[in-house]
Amino acid sequence: MNQKVSLAAVLFLFLFSTGVQADKTDRLIRKANRYFEPLPQTMPGSENDTPARVELGKQLYFDTRLSINDTQSCASCHPLGDGKGGMDSLPTSPGARGGFGDRNTPTVLNAGWQSSQFWDGRAADLADQAGQPILNPIEMGMPDKESVVKKLSAITAYVEAFTKAFPDDTPPLSYANLAEAIAAFERTLRSESRFDDFMRGDKAALTTQEQSGLTKFIRHNCIRCHDGPMLGGTLIEKLGVYKDFHNTEDKGRHRVTGDEADVMMFKVASLRNVAITGPWFHDGSGKTLEDVIRTMGSIQLDIELKEDEVADIAAFLATLTGKELDKEK
Repeated sequence: MNQKVSLAAVLFLFLFSTGVQADKTDRLIRKANRYFEPLPQTMPGSENDTPARVELGKQLYFDTRLSINDTQSCASCHPLGDGKGGMDSLPTSPGARGGFGDRNTPTVLNAGWQSSQFWDGRAADLADQAGQPILNPIEMGMPDKESVVKKLSAITAYVEAFTKAFPDDTPPLSYANLAEAIAAFERTLRSESRFDDFMRGDKAALTTQEQSGLTKFIRHNCIRCHDGPMLGGTLIEKLGVYKDFHNTEDKGRHRVTGDEADVMMFKVASLRNVAITGPWFHDGSGKTLEDVIRTMGSIQLDIELKEDEVADIAAFLATLTGKELDKEK
C-alpha cells in the first residue's frame, strides 16, 4: 500500500512539475512576442523582384569579374553554403589587391530587414549597399560605374540577362540595375531559426537552458537595442554607454557625418546567426561570443554578468542560427 502511495506521489509530482514548466514556457512565449517577431516571409522591396532579376543578381553576386582584376566577388567576403552564415569569419576582409578593410564584414543573411546597411548606416537599403564595394578601392577596386557597365556590356550573356530582367528600362544594363539585381538576390537570403518556431508556439523548440537565456536576455534589458524580428539592425546607438569600448580609433558614424554627436555611434547589429558569424564587433576584436556578451553587459548595460548568465544567454543566441545552416555543416 505504501509503495502504491509512493508511486502515486512521484507520478503526481512529475505531472505537476511538467505542468508548471509548460505554464512557465507559455508565459515566456507570450513575453517574447512583446519584444520580438518571427521572421517575416518577405523582405521590403521584394514585391518588385522577378525570377529573372533574382537569377541575374545571383550571377552577379558570385562573379569575380565585378572586381578590377577578376579576383573578387560579393561572395568572397559574404560566402554562402557550407554553414558559412553569409560572412567570411575574418576580423576584417581582404580586397581584390590584397589590402584589408578596417571593419568586420557583416552577414548578408536577412540583411534586407535592417533599417540601414554598413556599420555606420551610410547605405539606405540593399541596392545602395550592393553598389558600394564594387567601387571601393580596397574591396573590389573598380574605378567608376562607367567602367563596370562597359565591362559587363562586352559579355553577351549579361546583355541578354539584363534585358530580360529589366525589359522596360533603356538601357537595361545600367549600374543602378546591377545594384538592384544583386539586392533582389539578397532578398531571397532568408534564414529562419528555432527561435521562430518557439515564437510561434512550439514549446519544445528551445531547451530549458535556452529558455533561461532568453529570460535573462529580456530581464537584463538587452531588448533595449536588440528587439524586433532581427533582434537589432534598426538603431544606431553609442558603443560604450557606461564605459568606453576598448578601441576608440574608429569613430563610427562620425566618419560619415563629421558630427560630434555621432562619435562612437554604430548600427546595432542584428543577432540573427550571431553564434556563427564571429569574430564580433565592428573591428572584429570579439574572439568568443561569451566575451562579447560580457563586454556588452559591462559597457552598454553597466552590469557584470555571472558566468552562468553568460552561458545561458550564449545558449539562447545559438537558437537564432538558421536551421538550414545547421544542416549544411
